[in-house]
Amino acid sequence: MDTYEKSGYLKENFQYFHLHTRKMQEFQYHYHDFHKVLFFLRGDVTYHIEGRMFRLLPGDVVLIPAGEIHKPVLNSAQIYERIILYLSPEFLTSAGKGEADLNRCFHQVNGHPANVMRILPAWQNDLTSVCARLEEELAAPPLFAGQLRREYLAAELLILLNRASLNHCSIYPENTCKNEKITWILDYINSHLASPLSIDDLASRFFISRYHLMHLFKASTGYTIGNYISTKRLLYARSLIRSGISVTDACYASGFQNYSTFARAYKKQFQVSAKKYLSDCTFSVHK
Repeated sequence: MDTYEKSGYLKENFQYFHLHTRKMQEFQYHYHDFHKVLFFLRGDVTYHIEGRMFRLLPGDVVLIPAGEIHKPVLNSAQIYERIILYLSPEFLTSAGKGEADLNRCFHQVNGHPANVMRILPAWQNDLTSVCARLEEELAAPPLFAGQLRREYLAAELLILLNRASLNHCSIYPENTCKNEKITWILDYINSHLASPLSIDDLASRFFISRYHLMHLFKASTGYTIGNYISTKRLLYARSLIRSGISVTDACYASGFQNYSTFARAYKKQFQVSAKKYLSDCTFSVHK
């Protein structure tokens, strides 16, 4: 059975990378338990996110909320240059709350048919300026209040992205996936994780044969239906536990019918038991 690995660990509030891939490379589907912002600078790249495909243009911003399965596909040997910002959801929540919730642009992505923002040139210049200052700060020797300034600049980037989204200073490119039915199926699964889900039920609901659904889902997304549902339920359970819900309640609220099955799957997926994760989260909150 296919598995989709969590990629990377984020122990800080954020991490920043300016990366160049100079030769053809195949990337695998993966997910993070933190948010990802990708500023696309150059290359010939199609980004795959949860069954959707986006052909990127220089200046595009890719927003990937925690838990969304994704990968870039390099279409040619052109240099793939991008800036990546990994962000802790807790950092964004603590940096801005209420009307200043910096998580908002990721929440909007979840309710929007696209993960890619095509931002107007004036806003692109502002984003580039903040990235340059952040990169300079990260490369500098330790300075007074250096960490505070780096976090301030990371928050400023998110403020600009949220403003560009809220002030209609960006457009959302169309999904170029050739089979929109798979997108509908993915959306249905993600909005019904707590309900019973089976291949037969999905095939019936979307008027497609069981075999054709399995084949099409795998060809379009790179993973099987069963593994996708299980992974998403576990990620949802993890988010519930992080919010303070008991492990037992998280188990059933995320669609698992058997606690023992859930406990084994959780530990296999995250290499830690759900109870230990709850204990660590509780300690982190109260320490």
